[in-house]
Amino acid sequence: MSAVIAIIVGLVGLLVGAGVGFTVRRRADGTSLQQAEEQASRILAEAESRQKELLLEVKEETLKLRNEVEAEIRDRRTETARIEQRLAQKEENLDRKVEALDRRDQQVRDRETQVDRLRAEAEEMRQRQAGELERLATLTRDEAREQLMAAVEVEIRDEASRKVRVIEKEVEATAGIRARKILATAIQRYTSEVTAESTVSVVQIPSDDMKGRIIGREGRNIRAIEAATGVDLIIDDTPDAVTVSAFDPVRREIARQALSMLVQDGRIHPTRIEEAVTKAKRDVEATMQEAAEAAAIEAGVLNLHPEVLKVFGRLRYRTSYGQNVMRHSVETGHIAAMIAAEIGADVGIARAGGFLHDLGKAVDHEVEGTHAIIGADIARRFKVREAVAHCIEAHHEEVEPRTVEAVVVMMADAISGGRPGARRESLEAYIRRLETLENIARSFKGVESAFAIQAGREVRIIVKPEQVDDLTAMRIARDVSQQIEETMEYPGQIKVTVIRETRATEIAR
Repeated sequence: MSAVIAIIVGLVGLLVGAGVGFTVRRRADGTSLQQAEEQASRILAEAESRQKELLLEVKEETLKLRNEVEAEIRDRRTETARIEQRLAQKEENLDRKVEALDRRDQQVRDRETQVDRLRAEAEEMRQRQAGELERLATLTRDEAREQLMAAVEVEIRDEASRKVRVIEKEVEATAGIRARKILATAIQRYTSEVTAESTVSVVQIPSDDMKGRIIGREGRNIRAIEAATGVDLIIDDTPDAVTVSAFDPVRREIARQALSMLVQDGRIHPTRIEEAVTKAKRDVEATMQEAAEAAAIEAGVLNLHPEVLKVFGRLRYRTSYGQNVMRHSVETGHIAAMIAAEIGADVGIARAGGFLHDLGKAVDHEVEGTHAIIGADIARRFKVREAVAHCIEAHHEEVEPRTVEAVVVMMADAISGGRPGARRESLEAYIRRLETLENIARSFKGVESAFAIQAGREVRIIVKPEQVDDLTAMRIARDVSQQIEETMEYPGQIKVTVIRETRATEIAR
C-alpha cells in the first residue's frame, strides 16, 4: 500500500516540476508573466485533480484487497471450524470404542471366572460320582474303566464288522458290474498267443560221436565253451542232444547258437570256440535290439532311450512261469491302454507303464533288489517320465500306487498273467504253492480244515462253528487274503471262501 502512494506522490512531483520548468522557459522566451501564472495555475489544478483521482483509485484498490483478505480469512476460519468438529467427533468415537472394549474385557473376565467355577464344580461332581460308583459296584476306577472299555470295544468291533459287510455288498453290487464290463471289453479287444514257452535249451547233434568232439581231449573243449559262455553243458545218455543249462537266458541263447555253429562246422577247438561265441554274441545282441524295437512299435510306445531298448531286448529270452516276458510286456501295454481309455485315465502313461513294467527282470539276477524297483531305477536313469517310472515300481505294490495309471498297470499285469494257458509252473512249485496256501489258512484260530482248489486259485476254509461266529468268519477271510498277498507270489488272483456250518440233530421216537 505505501509503495503505491509513494509512486503516486513521485508522479505528482514530476508533473509539478514539469510545470515550473515550462513556466521558466516561457519567461526566458519573453512570454508574459500572467500567461505563465495562468498556465502554472492550470497545471497545478490538473495535477491536483489527477492526484485526487489517483488517491481515489488507490483507496478503491486498497478496499478491494482488504475485502479479499477478509473473505479468505472467513473461509479459513470456516474450514478450521469444520476440521475441529471432525476431530471432536473422532475423539468422541474413540472414547466410545475404548469404553466398549473395556466392557468386553470385563465380560470376558467374568466369563472366565464363571467357566473356572463351573469346571471346578463339574470336577467335584465327577469325583463324587466316581466315588459313589466305586462304592456301589465295589470296583476301583481302573477296574471299572477296563470293563467299560472292553464292552465298548466289543460293541464297536461288531458294529464295524456289520458296516463292513453292508459296504462290501453295496460295492460289489455297483462296482462289480462296471469292473467286469471294463475288463471284459479290454480282454475281448486284444487277442494274442498264450502258448507258454519252454525254458530248456537243447542242441541237436548228428551223432553220438559229436559228443566226444564237443568234450575234447581231456575235456578241454567243453571247458572252453563253458568258460566263454558262462553256462553248463549237460552231456548225458540222451541220444543226439546236448542240454545247455544257465540261469541267465541270454547266456544260454549265446551258448546254444555258438554250439549249433560249432556242430554244423565240425571244427571244434578252443580258438574256433572263441570265434563262434563272439559271433553268437553279436547275433544275439542284434536279435535283441531288433526284437525290442519291433515290440515297442507293436505296443505303440515310441521315443524310448536306446539304452532302455537295449535292456528291454534281453526280455526276448526271459520267461516267467513259462510265459515269454517280452510278449507279456507288449500284451500288458495294450490291455492297460484299453482299460485307461475306458475309465478316462492317461492312455499314454498306462501304455508305457504296462510295456515297461517288467523291465527290471532283464537284470534282476545281476542287480540286487526286486525287479519292480530295479526297473523303475533304470527308467529314471534314462529320463523316462516319472509317472511311467511310478507305474513300474508300484505294479507289485512294493510302493503304494499313487495314480490311477499305476493301478491300471497292476490290473493289466494280472490279466495278462492270469489268462488261461498264459503261464505254467513246475509240479514241485505247484504243489509247494498249494501247501503254502493251506498252511496259511490253517494258522488262524478256529479253523478246522482248509483246501486249495481250482489249481490254487481258490482256498476253501471250514471253521468250527462253536468258536467262530459269522462276523469273525468275515474277518478270517479278509485276514487270510491279506497274508496271502503279503507272503506269496502267484499269477492272477486267489479267492478265499470261509464256510461256517451249524447242524442241529434230534431223534424222533
